Amino acid sequence: MMDWLFASSAERRLLGGRGLRGATPWLIGIMSFTMVVVAAAGLALANTASLVAAGTASRYSVQVPDGAGIDRVAAAVRATPGASSVESVPAADMRKTLERWLGPAGTSADLPVPGLVTFDAPPSADLAALRVRVAAASSGAQLVAHRDSLGPVLRSLRLLQWLSLALVLLLGAAAAAAVVLASRGALDTHRFTIEVMHGVGATDVQVTRLFQRRIALDALTGSIGGAILAAGVLLAIAAGASFAGEITGGATLTVADLIMLGLLPFGLTAVATWVARATVLATLRQAV
Repeated sequence: MMDWLFASSAERRLLGGRGLRGATPWLIGIMSFTMVVVAAAGLALANTASLVAAGTASRYSVQVPDGAGIDRVAAAVRATPGASSVESVPAADMRKTLERWLGPAGTSADLPVPGLVTFDAPPSADLAALRVRVAAASSGAQLVAHRDSLGPVLRSLRLLQWLSLALVLLLGAAAAAAVVLASRGALDTHRFTIEVMHGVGATDVQVTRLFQRRIALDALTGSIGGAILAAGVLLAIAAGASFAGEITGGATLTVADLIMLGLLPFGLTAVATWVARATVLATLRQAV
């Protein structure tokens, strides 16, 4: 089934040895480089979104205006069945944190800063009853689910993830279109050779195998070269951004992600080969 890939020296001389002088491997290389970078970004976004969603699924906080009654609020939360990891952050501590970012304005009395009580709670926890107890402990205190607060961020990450997938598919379609043009150009260039081969009894399938092999090798060379360059760029970015782990919560590309990225250039080569075969064979049959 793969005998077309192994041509004799005489068959290889029929189309000449262009090496990397043609445009096809360079175009495929550019497509492969861009596809790997975009796909890696999309997978990293997907992992980040999963980590954020998992980390906020059971996380809640109570905002206490000016920190008044924060100890009573913390006690009410601790008394809730299932509540765990209860931590209280007084308004004074919040102001110290803001001072690091805002300077003296962070300690201004004109800037309202609430105290916080953060905790984890399972889905079975009675949050409605907790809201009542929190309101009784401190007037104006509000219970906030972190997953609701970060909902817009998660939706944006998911949207960017799907956008990355769409870009990969569009780049694959652009590569296929480039292969179609390259195949038709090769047929025009070697029209006389094709006529001679038909004259000595060669079939359309036999002629197609020669062009299919040439374009497959060009696509394989370009796609692997582009993928290697993309891997180098991604490694350089990862090494230079030491803070990336803190921003993403430790989200990285998994082994499965790396396997998918590694298979991407071979998938691009397979698509290019199939498109080349279909284009050449259809063109030859229409010319009869």
